[in-house]
Amino acid sequence: MSQMEKQPLPTDDDDKVEAAEPEVDCYAPEQGSSEPASRAGWNSKIEYFLAQVGFSVGLGNVWRFPYLCHQNGGGAFLLLYILLMLIVGIPLFFLELAAGQAIRQGSIGVWKYISPKLSGIGYSSCVVCFFVALYYNVILAWSLYYFGNSFQYPLPWEQCPELGNITVKECKSSSPTSYFWYRKALDVTDSIDEMGSFNVYIVGCLLLAWTIVCLGMFKGIKSSVKVMYFSSIFPYVVLICFLIRGLLQDGASEGIAYMFYPKLEIWADVQVWRQAATQVFFALGLGFGSIIAYSSYNPKNNNCHRDAFTVSFINFLTSVLATLVVFAVLGFRAKKTVMACVSSNVQKLSEHSCVLDTHLLPTFNYSDPGSVALEDYTRWLEQNEHQLPCNITACDLEKEMQKGVEGTGLAFIAFTEAMTLLPGSPFWSALFFLMLLNLGLSTMFGTMEGILAPLRDRFKCLSKNKTKLTIGSCIIGFLIGLLFTQRCGNYFVTMFDDYSATLPLIIVVVFETFSVSWLYGADRFLDDIEGMLGWRPPVIYKYLWKYVCLLAMLGLLGATIIGMFIKTPTYMAWNQETASEDHLPYPGWALAVLSLLIIFAMLPVPVGLVHSVVWDRRRRTHRDTETGHYSIVSTDETPMSELDNGNAFPASVS
Repeated sequence: MSQMEKQPLPTDDDDKVEAAEPEVDCYAPEQGSSEPASRAGWNSKIEYFLAQVGFSVGLGNVWRFPYLCHQNGGGAFLLLYILLMLIVGIPLFFLELAAGQAIRQGSIGVWKYISPKLSGIGYSSCVVCFFVALYYNVILAWSLYYFGNSFQYPLPWEQCPELGNITVKECKSSSPTSYFWYRKALDVTDSIDEMGSFNVYIVGCLLLAWTIVCLGMFKGIKSSVKVMYFSSIFPYVVLICFLIRGLLQDGASEGIAYMFYPKLEIWADVQVWRQAATQVFFALGLGFGSIIAYSSYNPKNNNCHRDAFTVSFINFLTSVLATLVVFAVLGFRAKKTVMACVSSNVQKLSEHSCVLDTHLLPTFNYSDPGSVALEDYTRWLEQNEHQLPCNITACDLEKEMQKGVEGTGLAFIAFTEAMTLLPGSPFWSALFFLMLLNLGLSTMFGTMEGILAPLRDRFKCLSKNKTKLTIGSCIIGFLIGLLFTQRCGNYFVTMFDDYSATLPLIIVVVFETFSVSWLYGADRFLDDIEGMLGWRPPVIYKYLWKYVCLLAMLGLLGATIIGMFIKTPTYMAWNQETASEDHLPYPGWALAVLSLLIIFAMLPVPVGLVHSVVWDRRRRTHRDTETGHYSIVSTDETPMSELDNGNAFPASVS
């Protein structure tokens, strides 16, 4: 049967999938249904929503989206993000939801059914999910470490430690939060070349993190969804609490104003479009296979079209809420720091350590440094800065807000510093890191389901040993994850985060879109969805899948590859001597490792193509051999028409 003559997606009455290779019993092929006889299902629509929202809403909503929004035009970036979400993100999200719900398989089974020649797509998704799970759980281990250290007053990162009566130089030259993060929590080396020993505390936290994931998943979605009732809802409670608390602080309005001030000129920057598209791509979790796995437990008539819009907009609104919280709190932190700067400079005037001419004297009351407004000080300094004879410095609120607002630096340095300034800081710290833990857990559940569900569906022996598979996967994840608990482990987390997922996932989604819209056929796919839902989705999806989404993903792929070759890959390293962060190029061996990560993640796609071609040729050869055999023996008894129809063939050949 040719690819374009493929049968429609299975209906409720279809128990067998003839177009795909049969389910295998751990390398022993046998005929049978590709769909397990009894497939688990969600107890309610609420459980399904909690799972999908919990997976898509993760740590990136809290520390990646606010940074991108602030760096790329504020409100203008929000508009660009919404545009790309509508024309690229939601259509691709809907495609994965519909495919999983219709075929009722994990990613391996779905893409093998859609196009056997691209069966490697599902395996690539599993590999990427495994890479992500390895380093993502390390971030949960860090959150556990900080959560455990939050139950003391004052917080251990609130003040610099002292040796005798002398403040530790590394802390004095940086900040208490930076010192605690790099020296106490990570005890980080100066570069990725210096391996260092294992960090015992982080090893213990990593073991605890994998234990929590294992306990939450050992019975599949039936057990993980019980945890999700808390892990998916609790972060919203914390975000709202932080928003209310942050808005009551001085500087919150300035922080939010800096955040949302629109800079429309950024629309002309191709790099901003790339960053917005990448954020849409990762925010929705496209390509991981987790969306497919979760939707495969839905009933056939579930309205996955409405689900695509609902989950996408909940994800977006969560990002906006998190952004409001982050910049309200960071605005308060920046205002505190800047006002301390103003007070210090005005102190020089009040103590007459800086003697000024009469015409340079400020109009504000400099005899009371604490009463001087930032606006008055900034206006006076701008008018006279080139004439001042002494070292009076500028106190820039925007520059202060830009410090440490990306990635782990936001959560473990900038935000922790802001919380030390709040009354009852241990309470807010424990709440914040408990929120991070829950955000990460719900994403980890989805990531692990993107690995386990396809393997259980594909291999019978694994589906019969679900608990052993889950426990074994978690043990392997922990053992390999020990790589990230070395003193240089933070640099490996950065490497995996930047390179092990981005390029392979984009390629996976390109192949997904191509296989559905061109190989299987967009019209045929819409027909199948109509038969499943009882109504036909708008025809615009056909053109979005075939042209807009595919071209957008190819453009993103090209921009990512070009960017990797034009700009030498670097990582942020902590220099203990200078107590500062430095951008260092990856050494040759590290470039080889990250290249292998990308190659290994993409390898299943060409391997699956070659395997499919070889399998077809072997089957055709076997068929020809059997035809010759039976035509000789049964020439007088069996009509040729029956042979042509394959009636005389054994079932294993047909």
